[in-house]
Amino acid sequence: MKSFPSHDFRRIPLYRDVSDAEWNDWRWQMRNAIRDIDTLARVMRIDDAERTDLEQTLDRFRMAITPYYASIMDHDYRLCSVRLQAVPSIRELEHDQSDMDDPLHEDLDSTVPGLTHRYPDRVLLLVTRICSMNCRHCTRRRLVGQTDTAISQENLDRAIDYIRDHTEVRDVLISGGDPLTLATDRLEEILRRIHAIDHVEIIRIGSRTPVVMPMRITDELVAMLRRYHPIYVNTHFNHYDEITAEAQAACARLADAGIPLGNQSVLLRDVNDCPRIMKRLVHDLLMIRVKPYYIYQCDLTRGISHFRTSLSKGIEIIESLRGHTSGMAVPTFVVDAPGGGGKIPIGPNYLVSHSDRRYVLRNYEGVLATYTQPSNIFSECWCELCREAAQKPDATEGVAGLLDGSAIALEPSDLRRRSRSKRTTG
Repeated sequence: MKSFPSHDFRRIPLYRDVSDAEWNDWRWQMRNAIRDIDTLARVMRIDDAERTDLEQTLDRFRMAITPYYASIMDHDYRLCSVRLQAVPSIRELEHDQSDMDDPLHEDLDSTVPGLTHRYPDRVLLLVTRICSMNCRHCTRRRLVGQTDTAISQENLDRAIDYIRDHTEVRDVLISGGDPLTLATDRLEEILRRIHAIDHVEIIRIGSRTPVVMPMRITDELVAMLRRYHPIYVNTHFNHYDEITAEAQAACARLADAGIPLGNQSVLLRDVNDCPRIMKRLVHDLLMIRVKPYYIYQCDLTRGISHFRTSLSKGIEIIESLRGHTSGMAVPTFVVDAPGGGGKIPIGPNYLVSHSDRRYVLRNYEGVLATYTQPSNIFSECWCELCREAAQKPDATEGVAGLLDGSAIALEPSDLRRRSRSKRTTG
């Protein structure tokens, strides 16, 4: 079995006198996060030009780098994939015409402060604006790193009341900021109240902590989490250099407690926009028992346009994975659509052509094959679930509603011909 590197933090003069107990204390890591240029200069070499760029960038955006994450950077190589995600760049001040403060409309779609109900059966609950590290590609930089606050008790109560009142919500995703920066007892209060709602079936936690501060995954934390099964953790490795012995141990603690782990990578220029890097990353993830889940196209958030790649690069990466490695290693490439459209999967086209009887398909090798449909291609379902659904007045949303007969058309709300029709007949 492959072994992953463990980095000697004492090679950095700033941390030479730090004890093992301090280094492995997540609270020490947060208190000693690198937040200013002078401290950063004690960790890595910074020339005058870079110092000037950093000063300008930090006038607009904040910096926080955990000592642990700083220890895994290549301090001599500016294009180090770890360093690029942690150290501010003057390019963050560039403005692209596509940039937005809230591209995913999380604030606009918020039903109560901190809660977004975009999909039919699940909600997003942002419980804190605090992260242990300010990632340079953060999609929520309008919130994270601006004010170091957790959700207020009043807003938490309102969010939980909303979940309790909406029985269609079966899945609650807890995110932030990073929920694992909360004190364990505070996080448990949130989990306990959500877990007590009968119609909530699963709870998910989104956290980059196993990547940037793996010492937070303590036995105490894991013992608490396992009391609220079924619970899932989605983490955020972007490059195989982030998978260290410490990160592997953190993920092992969670997996050993029966907590399934998924990974959501962001496609980042100069960091992981390479099929070979992504293949090694997904292979290494499976070895530490983390399932590759999503690759995200980098969002249209202000200040991160220099990280964005073409959509075709993501399609190329999926083409290099599907069939070339095990299916478990192949994540879904998605665009989180601007304007609150949600996650839209994009990938290579394996359907070449079709008639009313046969489909021509291609495989990863370029082999063309035909699939012949049965003579009677129509099917009807008489299962108990469909019979029950037929008795409910609520129509199925979206294209699925067109397919099951709940609706015959989907129309934009501002369709011009509808306004003309009203004016003519009114």
